[in-house]
Amino acid sequence: MESITKANVSDASEIHSLQRLAYISEAELYDNYEIEPLKQSVGDVEKAFKHNIILKYMYHGKIVGSVRAYENEGICYIGRLMVHPDFQNRGIGKKLMKEVELMFAHCRYELFTGSKSTKNISFYEKLGYKGYKTQKLDREETVFLFMEKQE
Repeated sequence: MESITKANVSDASEIHSLQRLAYISEAELYDNYEIEPLKQSVGDVEKAFKHNIILKYMYHGKIVGSVRAYENEGICYIGRLMVHPDFQNRGIGKKLMKEVELMFAHCRYELFTGSKSTKNISFYEKLGYKGYKTQKLDREETVFLFMEKQE
């Protein structure tokens, strides 16, 4: 049984565990295990529920995918798209993104990914996102590619 539903704070621990698994490949790519998704605690994930809608992709009772988003002044900011490594390349990320876009219809969408993350960049481009700037954030050394999509 598979479904996408809104997550709630009681899911924070399971989402945190998934996040740590899903972001290891990014850490390896950048040879940096101090990236923000790996440094966050369960409490940080719990705090994310205050300002984000967090979706979870359930597969036989386990969370194997998640994404979060919030809207501000007509822009939907999407973050932390993650899929369990054993479940990647099955369309789960695409389904989560489509669900976010349905929830925030008539918005412009923005997200960012590592500028060396060619697999992620290609994935987002296939969904209609285009890069519009690169920027390093204060919190870590990674240079990010910011992407947008207009509906």
